[in-house]
Amino acid sequence: MRQKLPKILVTGGAGFMGSAFVRRLCGEGSRPSHFSAYSRDLSPIVVDKLTYAGDLARLGEIKGKYKFYRADIADENRIESIFRKEKPQIIVNFAAESHVDRSIKDPVSFIKTNIIGTQVLLDISRKYGVSKFIHISTDEVYGDIRKGKFNEDSPLRPSSPYAASKAAADLLIKSYIRTFNFPAIIIRPCNNYGPWQYPEKLIPLSILKILRGEKVPVYARGKNIREWLYVEDCAQGILKIMEKGRIGEIYNLGSGQERENLEVIKSIFDVLHASKDAIRFMKDRPGHDIRYRLDSRKVFKEIDWKPEIKFEIGIRLTVEWCLQHKNWLLEKWKDIAPLYKNE
Repeated sequence: MRQKLPKILVTGGAGFMGSAFVRRLCGEGSRPSHFSAYSRDLSPIVVDKLTYAGDLARLGEIKGKYKFYRADIADENRIESIFRKEKPQIIVNFAAESHVDRSIKDPVSFIKTNIIGTQVLLDISRKYGVSKFIHISTDEVYGDIRKGKFNEDSPLRPSSPYAASKAAADLLIKSYIRTFNFPAIIIRPCNNYGPWQYPEKLIPLSILKILRGEKVPVYARGKNIREWLYVEDCAQGILKIMEKGRIGEIYNLGSGQERENLEVIKSIFDVLHASKDAIRFMKDRPGHDIRYRLDSRKVFKEIDWKPEIKFEIGIRLTVEWCLQHKNWLLEKWKDIAPLYKNE
């Protein structure tokens, strides 16, 4: 007999990464779930504020398999009312403001959601005695590293207001673990990409620009290096950490697949058979991190997870999805266009 999954509440479940996790939780996604220890006969609880980056269309293929509440995680009364009604046992917190450029222009919403919102979730989770709190952080809390890799004990040296707000949330959670014996696990993934990513991020923005016949904006000379993880692989990793991870621990979730930003964009040109000259180099972002790289041996060893999708395959799958969902991308352009009005 398969074990029944405890009631799970997923914040930010209509976002890019959160929706991939919810789909995987319901046994859907671009690849079959290997998470077979639990049955799939329940409806996860999805909480999302539905800001510009949230979209329930991402959950279209599992319509009827989840319960949805529109709520801001910083709204204590609203969140407590959901907990009181649903009594979730596991919380998986994806909810966050996440775009670095926006955090530089207006840090306030990042402080409210990423720090205060996390604190609200922690306090209410303590009050209602949740058995596990999975917090999705980011590799950006470490800052940048020119050589080598960050492990889970590396110091936090965030560069942007976004990264600083995520680092603050991590430290707050660590304090709750020590002070209150709070049952939390922190996960720090590297850069995600794949279907349904909001096109303010590098890969979908580049695809959208090419489809619109415009030049792709690139900071400085495009030499900044990121580690790339296909979103379905990330969702699977989080699912396995939720099942097997040790309470109180931090897990890096990396792919080991590094690429310069310019190399990433040129790979998109290759898939689309577009001209590699369609690039517009821009003044560099303030405080722009040079390179990220995670040491993920801990998760490989303890959780028995490794990414399956190579970057060359993942970028092709992403481009193909964008071509099939061109109207969705173009619809989002009206929200993104003001960010590039002075190009």
